Formats: sequence, structure tokens, C-alpha cells
Amino acid sequence: MLRRPLLLAARSDRLRHLVETAPVSRSVVRRFVAGLDADAALGTARRLAGDGLRVTLDHLGEDTRDEEQARAVRDAYVALLRRLADDGLAAGGRVEVSVKLSAVGQALGADGERIALANAQQICSAALAAGTTVTLDMEDHTTTDSTLAVLRALRSDFPWVGAVLQAYLRRTETDCKDLATTGSRVRLCKGAYDEPASVAYTDADEVDRSYVRCLSTLVAGDGYPMIATHDPKLLDIAAALVSREGRERGTYEYQMLYGVRPEAQRRLAARGETMRVYVPYGQEWYGYLMRRLAERPANVAFFLRSLVSKG
Repeated sequence: MLRRPLLLAARSDRLRHLVETAPVSRSVVRRFVAGLDADAALGTARRLAGDGLRVTLDHLGEDTRDEEQARAVRDAYVALLRRLADDGLAAGGRVEVSVKLSAVGQALGADGERIALANAQQICSAALAAGTTVTLDMEDHTTTDSTLAVLRALRSDFPWVGAVLQAYLRRTETDCKDLATTGSRVRLCKGAYDEPASVAYTDADEVDRSYVRCLSTLVAGDGYPMIATHDPKLLDIAAALVSREGRERGTYEYQMLYGVRPEAQRRLAARGETMRVYVPYGQEWYGYLMRRLAERPANVAFFLRSLVSKG
């Protein structure tokens, strides 16, 4: 029942101001966001990598309003990738980056897709030089076709660019079939945006069933599935699918969000599984936080308990 109000709150400037200025917010946000700058992100990546976990870093910035801001986000990624290489964290994709195309210009009118592609190409070039990879995050359903078009263009020069598909969208089974090809890296998640029933499953059980169908396609295909879920039931199903298809470790990976079920992350890594943690950082953390709260009631309870105990 809280999902829709929280997703609506993610778009509210007034609520954003209240949360950002609340004295306790920053300490609560630290559970889900690595910090406000690259230094904090690198420190978190270094710590997680030292624990045997892989990392994907997301420079938060979904409200890009002009080309100058899009270039600034691009430059932040390029600088981050250089630092990852200098620190020895990038080699072999140990730490990669995730990029929202809206942050690099996708929403800037008729030229948005072109601007986003040009900026993403420079980020991918920096990742190639660093020895790591890039995954394109997926956003609300209105951007799906554009994001997949940019993905296809990027893969002509950078075939390792990863895609994200969201199981709650009705179209995703077909997209999984199209992308379950050799060399194709696909992160499958449930989805975290407020979508209409015409394009998305709105019942939690329906979303779970779609996730299993989509994952079955990816695991049976020739690509590299990235299993992004914290749901114990879906993790058990994923393990069964991987076993059924005879997939060897290293031909797939698990992914979870920073701050969510860290003990499960460590258990998977200890078993020899490739476990990657999605680590966001940056000033634009509000929308990300609201979507995380909407995904899991336990996150809401944690946030409220923290407000009470620290207020």
C-alpha cells in the first residue's frame, strides 16, 4: 500500500526539501547511498572489493536539464573510471559503472537520444581504457525503446555494454529473448517506477512470475545473466535454473543493492558466486532513496525507526 505514495513522493519537490533538510536524513541515507562524492564512492568500492564482492558504481543524477549538466555527469564518470584504473579496482570488471541515460542527456528534447549516445560513447571509451565495463540502467517505460536503441548503437563498438530489463513490464519477456545472445550482459530486476497497468504488472505475484519466466529465458540463452534480486524465493529459483542449465560459475552473476541484505551478499560470495553490489553516490540521492523505500516495506520500517530514534 505504501509503494505508490512513495513513488509519487519521489517526484515531489516539497517532500524532497523536507527529507533533504531533516537533521537525521543524512545518517539514514548512508545505509543506501555510499556518499556525496567520488572519494566516498571509491572508499566504499575498495572496502567491498576487499571483501570479495564486485561493485557497480552509479553517479546519481536523473534531473539533467541541459547539455552542460549532461556533459558534467559524463566528465564525472570519465574521471571516476580513471581513478578506478589508477587504484587497480577496474581490471577484469571488478568495479564497473552503471549509467542512467537521463543523466547524460536522454530527456533533452528531440536531440536527447543523440546527446546521450555521444556522452555514453565517451564513458564507454574511458571504461575500455580502464579495463572494465558499463551497464545502462533502465528507467520508466517511456524510455525503454530509446535506451535499447542507444544500447544497440554502443554495442557496435563496445559489445560488452550491459543492459537492464525490468520484469514488471509486460514487454520484457520479448526483450529477454532478443538480448539472450552471445556476449550480451543483461541485469534482470523487478522494476522500481510507478507504471500504469497497461504496460506493467501491478500485482506482486504477477511480477514474480514474470521475473521467473524472464530469468529462465536469460539463463537458457547464450548471454551473461545478471540476477538482480534480494528475494530469497527468487534467489532459490535462480539457483535451480542455473543448475538445470548446467551453467558454470563465472557465466552469470548475482546483484544486490548497497545496504540491502548485506549478509546475503557475503554468503553468496563466500560460496564462490560472483556477487556484485550496486553502489549509488552523489548529491541527487532523493529519488533513488524513495524508490528503494517503495521496493521493500522493511526499508520503510528502517527509515522510520531511524527517524524516531535520532529525532
